[in-house]
Amino acid sequence: MFPRHVNPMQWQLAMDYARQACARIFRDGGSAAEALSAFDLPAEGTPDWNTSVSRIAEALCMSAQRKAA
Repeated sequence: MFPRHVNPMQWQLAMDYARQACARIFRDGGSAAEALSAFDLPAEGTPDWNTSVSRIAEALCMSAQRKAA
């Protein structure tokens, strides 16, 4: 899923960073919920890795937009 309100290059970089961060947490034996908590995001229910990566990338893009405004 690609949000239309985000620059495509920014979204791709955020997804790459989120995947890398989640991979490190996975290698250390962590869960998808722990990956979300590492970025101060609430873990609703039992998220899977795909959901965690997308939510982390979205949070990274939103924080950049807030700073620019």
